[in-house]
Amino acid sequence: MSQSSAEPVPSVPAAAAAEGVSAEEWSDWRWHMRHRITTLAQLRRWIEVTQEEEAAIAGCKGRYRWSITPYYASLMDPQDPACPVRQQAVPAPGELVADPTADVDPVGDRYFRKTNRVVHKYPDRVIMLITEACPVYCRHCTRKFHTTDVSGSYFRDNEGEDYEEDFRYIEEHGGIRDVLLTGGDPLSYRDEKLEAIISRLRAIPTVEIIRIGSRFPVLLPQRITPALCEMLERYHPIWLNTHANHPREVTPQFAAAVDRLLRHGIPVGNQSVLLKGVNDSVTTMRTLMTELVRARVRPYYLYHCDDVTGVSHFMTSVQKGWEIMEGLQGHITGFAVPQYVLTTRLGKIPLNPPSHIQRDDALELHNYRGEHLVLGPDGRPKGPAETPA
Repeated sequence: MSQSSAEPVPSVPAAAAAEGVSAEEWSDWRWHMRHRITTLAQLRRWIEVTQEEEAAIAGCKGRYRWSITPYYASLMDPQDPACPVRQQAVPAPGELVADPTADVDPVGDRYFRKTNRVVHKYPDRVIMLITEACPVYCRHCTRKFHTTDVSGSYFRDNEGEDYEEDFRYIEEHGGIRDVLLTGGDPLSYRDEKLEAIISRLRAIPTVEIIRIGSRFPVLLPQRITPALCEMLERYHPIWLNTHANHPREVTPQFAAAVDRLLRHGIPVGNQSVLLKGVNDSVTTMRTLMTELVRARVRPYYLYHCDDVTGVSHFMTSVQKGWEIMEGLQGHITGFAVPQYVLTTRLGKIPLNPPSHIQRDDALELHNYRGEHLVLGPDGRPKGPAETPA
């Protein structure tokens, strides 16, 4: 058996073993969901909570949800509050600071919502927001408002309401060929409920592709069970995009979950978010992308962090994003380089740094080594390439 397909032997972390957690329980995703960390006392069993974190947890009460799976908590550095995993899961003071430019919906999901769950922004594809639930409530979530403890959501009606209006909209708009299930995290549902949604979509003749956006491979890879994969395989073509932001998240358990999906014909891509203090360095991002490719996950997007209410403290400059992209292009395998995008109400806008300058009668190119080449209007070179000293 290859390294990528070998199932890692369940290893119960010390913090869980001290509580009497067995290897069988640790391997069961339902155990993790039942034992999610949602109180300060529970969190103290995993990390040394700082005064700032404690204050932020208190400040989030009635405002922002937070919960952490024991598996994801096991990836945290117990002593370091700057740990990139910890920053993504434990509330921090920055999310309680009001930013005057921030918006609860800067990407326009509510603006483009057509039914209770369907958001139709592009001609041939829609998203279905099928749940508010997540195994971990990421502190940088672009839909933070959708999963808050305050009154309000992208849903017009409760998420448990009937789905027929949503399916009917897709049926009546024959140009929709691609449906992305998102939320929240669709895999929060049990297999039977998820299958009911997917099978109904598959019965619509014009729907060619069904995609699932899920962070479970990162936050709780035990959820990617053989039974889930077998169910999904029945409704091909199914694609899954996950969301790893730091190399620490690309664990043997993550790789094994990906392997299970791939063995059932489900391609896996990754969408990262550029986050200040988490992954805003060339070294970190290079390592993340190469580790993803090693696990046979295709890097898809690198999102510029959205200016979401409660998230703005994670934002970097676009210049920082360009610096990172220039540090990827040419330095790692071409298909390991994601597309850098900014999501707006206009859609996803590519932000990849320009590799050319348009002149009146020429096109000036440069590569990752800083070498320059000038081409004429017909694409022929106008002079020799300039190699830096």
